[in-house]
Order: sequence, then structure tokens, then C-alpha cells
Amino acid sequence: MTEVTALIVFIVGAIVGFIANHFLSSSNQEQRRLAKQANQSEAALNQYKLDVSDHLESSAKLLEQMNATCQTAMKQMQASTQLLKHATTNDADAMPFFSQETQDQLAQTAELRHPKRTDNSDSVTEAPLDYSGEASGLFVDSKQKQA
Repeated sequence: MTEVTALIVFIVGAIVGFIANHFLSSSNQEQRRLAKQANQSEAALNQYKLDVSDHLESSAKLLEQMNATCQTAMKQMQASTQLLKHATTNDADAMPFFSQETQDQLAQTAELRHPKRTDNSDSVTEAPLDYSGEASGLFVDSKQKQA
């Protein structure tokens, strides 16, 4: 009977030891920690992929809007260019800024206000009256001695 009891105690001890080894083993704990870390990394990667896809989608929408704006600007530039070409080709028929009557009045007023100067080109050999050949002493400092 002692042999049977010893055998039973040995089997029970082996089972308890195996279970204890399974739960208390450092390698098993390391495996659980690595599995948890792998799951977290996978979840973070999935979230990153979603963020990137959202960013690319919003960027695509912005580029579409930018393209539409550029197309509108190009159409406006073409229309402005055509208007400018049309305006420059018809310059001969363009309306003057002032009417002919106003232009004539302006010319008469200019003649009355500014009579034509006659050129009296006498040879001037004298200095002007406000110019003196001698020093006036205006800029001489009385405190300073001159040598």
C-alpha cells in the first residue's frame, strides 16, 4: 500500500508541479507579455492605417478643390486675355477721355495762362545781382581766429 500511496503522491505532485510550472514559469509569463504587446502593436498599426487612409482621402478632396479653383482661374484669365486683345485691336475706334470740345477749351486755356516765351538771348556777362564777388562775412565765426 505504501507503494501505491507513493505512486499516487508522485502523480499528484507531478500534476501540481506541471501546473505550477505552467503558471509560474518566467518563459510563460514572457510569452504572455509578448502576446499582449503584439496585440497592442497590431491594434496601433490598424489605427495608423485608418488615420493614413483618412488623411489621403482628405488630401485628395483638397486637391480636387484646388484643381477646380485653378480651372476657374484659367477660364477667367482666358476671358480677360480675350477682352484685352479685343480692346487693344479697337483702339482706333476707342472713345477719347475728353470730348473734342473740352480738348479745344483746355488748349485755349493753356495758351492764355502760359504765353509763349520769347527767347531774349542777350549774352549775359555780369553776375546776377544777388551774387557778390566779395565775402559777406555771414558764415564767419567771430570767436574763431582766421589766419
